[in-house]
Amino acid sequence: MRSWVSLTVLAALLLAGLPLALTAAIVPDGLETTRASYRRPDVIPFPSDNPYSEAKSALGERLFFDPLLSRSKTRSCATCHNPSLSWADGLPRAIGEDPKGLPIRAPTLIDVAFTQPLGWDGKFHDLESVAFGPIKNPANMNLSEPELIARLSAIPAYGEAFSHAFGDSAITRPRIEAALATFERSIVAGEAPFDRWIKGDNSAISAAAKRGFQLFNGKAHCSSCHSGPSFSDGSFQDIGTAKDNDIGRGRLFPTSTKLRYAFKTPTLRDVARRGPYMHDGSVATLEDVIDLYDKGGIDRPSRSPQIHPLSLTESEKKELIAFLHTLTASSRTSEVPRLPR
Repeated sequence: MRSWVSLTVLAALLLAGLPLALTAAIVPDGLETTRASYRRPDVIPFPSDNPYSEAKSALGERLFFDPLLSRSKTRSCATCHNPSLSWADGLPRAIGEDPKGLPIRAPTLIDVAFTQPLGWDGKFHDLESVAFGPIKNPANMNLSEPELIARLSAIPAYGEAFSHAFGDSAITRPRIEAALATFERSIVAGEAPFDRWIKGDNSAISAAAKRGFQLFNGKAHCSSCHSGPSFSDGSFQDIGTAKDNDIGRGRLFPTSTKLRYAFKTPTLRDVARRGPYMHDGSVATLEDVIDLYDKGGIDRPSRSPQIHPLSLTESEKKELIAFLHTLTASSRTSEVPRLPR
């Protein structure tokens, strides 16, 4: 309770225009708690059985951008996870080799190293286990494991790259998975105005955004799930929108009432650039997202206890939107690596 009271007082002092150093002296507990909670980590976690190496990450980057990983040789991992689109694709539903598309949208890969398990329903326990899901999926990249290995093995430059990364030129599924996961863990959020603000630049975000931050952590209950530096606790929640057979994590745990209709809490990093929203792309704008949460969603046994009508005013909704915009970093460009051929 003490830290939340301090945070409220701190926000009021900041909004009054007092220098950050002075507010830190007045409310040290609240300031330090906030900084500790949202400050970006100094290092990226890599598992002991797949430690980072520059050669492995470089190989993973080539594989990530290589359309040889799809049957038609026209689609790569980057097709659905485009760095210029905040590592997503901007579509309501992902589209693969099957033009009918997939039932869910492509999630961003920003901060994917910090939010395991993975997938909207959490069916992948780590990054290494993800790669061959979309590769082998007939509706996505539609390529068999033997065919992929044969394609890569036929290219001497790939053999050299695998040798640099793993000590010999053998091309295997576990090595493909390890290389892709190593590169993908390097995809982290860029510095956003919010990050500069919590580091001490009081002018980095607007007064409205600061009020939105207070709402985010208070009345709107957003931080109950969208917490920490990535603005996601990695949990699975029913927010009261999915219907019928769209049961999310409940498919993996059919006897669980709470996991029925539950989907993973996504990161809010770059959220202003990543519409449409929700696992199925059913919500067009951030304004629509705020309205949805304000209404509280379908009342049912599986609905998260954090989801209920919020009674937000129109000005409060605008302040929340102003805050969410501060989580978007500057646009980045990414050159496609030279592909082995």
